[in-house]
Amino acid sequence: MATIFSRIIAGEIPCYKVAEDDQFFAFLDIHPLAKGHTLVVPKMEEDYLFNLDDEILQAYILFAKRVAKGMEKAIPCQRIGMAVIGLDVPHAHIHLVPLNKPNDIDFSKPKLVLSPEEMQNIASSIQEKISF
Repeated sequence: MATIFSRIIAGEIPCYKVAEDDQFFAFLDIHPLAKGHTLVVPKMEEDYLFNLDDEILQAYILFAKRVAKGMEKAIPCQRIGMAVIGLDVPHAHIHLVPLNKPNDIDFSKPKLVLSPEEMQNIASSIQEKISF
């Protein structure tokens, strides 16, 4: 059975897409810790990040870096934090979170609630700043 991320990639579930290439997909987290919180996933279904072969993992990190660099230009923040937890969805994923203080990446804190218009504006502004 396809994971929720595979269904998002296939267009079965709507998302606020930030970036895509032939191997990877990035979209806004719908329960963000901060404005611009983005999930980066491989298109292939793999439950655990460190089960990816070295070549794919290297390309994955470089894709996430390009997304993070675009986020830095689009979202006012001191830097972009990265977290890999992977317990909630059985599909490898990287969280990219705009940071201004260390606890901005605390997953136990309340999530933001943003309007669809604001989410689309954030996704569009990040898309415009990503260079591939």
